[in-house]
Amino acid sequence: MDNTGSLFLPSPHSTMAGDVDALFNFIYISSAILLALVTAAIIFFIVRYRRRGVATTTSGVDHNLTVEIVWTVIPTIVVFIIFAWGFKDFIRLHVAPGQSMQVKVTGQKWFWSFDYLEGVSSVNELVVPVDKPVKLLMSSRDVIHSFYVPNFRIKNDVLPNRYSSVWFEATDTGSYNLFCTEYCGTKHSEMIGKVRVVTTAQYTEWIEKASGPAPGESIADYGAKLYQQKACITCHSVDGKAGTGPSFKGIFGHNAELEAGGSVLVDENYIRESILEPKAKVVKGYQPVMPTYQGLLKDKQIDALVEYIKSLE
Repeated sequence: MDNTGSLFLPSPHSTMAGDVDALFNFIYISSAILLALVTAAIIFFIVRYRRRGVATTTSGVDHNLTVEIVWTVIPTIVVFIIFAWGFKDFIRLHVAPGQSMQVKVTGQKWFWSFDYLEGVSSVNELVVPVDKPVKLLMSSRDVIHSFYVPNFRIKNDVLPNRYSSVWFEATDTGSYNLFCTEYCGTKHSEMIGKVRVVTTAQYTEWIEKASGPAPGESIADYGAKLYQQKACITCHSVDGKAGTGPSFKGIFGHNAELEAGGSVLVDENYIRESILEPKAKVVKGYQPVMPTYQGLLKDKQIDALVEYIKSLE
């Protein structure tokens, strides 16, 4: 497969990309030809029938049946070709091969989370093996999002309270951009991720490492890694600067004032509750916009995040 891309399209890296590009090029070339013909006809009529000499009455001929049939039939044929071609590709993109591996995709403000059948999860980075069909079963926790990977030529809306699906098979290893293309709030433009395509051996190794801390890695260090992987960094700083949520620096063991009044001691139980039920006790000065991580984090991952926050003195 040619991986050079074009003026309008990035380099293709999936089995379906060639078919999608062929349809795009057909529509583009057909439109260019029709534009050239219409423009040429306009110029011809302007020159041929410009006013010259004494004005006279126009001909009584009000139409030409042959011309009308031609300019109706030809565009109709082109439209039917595009419909049949596009419908065939649409069906292929939404009916995954039987041997596909499945990944559950969850969109929420403002990041993507991925759950694998092996029990591993990741945030803003979808890791898949090369030359393996991957079915994405997608849903949203809040508003409508849209999953778009330009290099794979896949784009599909991600809806709350229902599932949608699309599939792809990457043909080359590498890292490819992932975007949300449905406006979903103030940080829509930051809802950007990556699809990392690796070899089968690298994927197996990644699954093993992602299942827990690496050998010799402390729980707090594992929590620091999760802080990045699970997109905590998007809203919570570790240097004392306030963001969408309060900073994690030095909060453990101190009282935090609550939006509803009163205060709470920031201990292990409060941190765990804030991860699983973030709207239960909202810190004063902040909006209740944090999504729940219920079902997205295992107990050992929550423990690791707690230990990491405790270490940020």
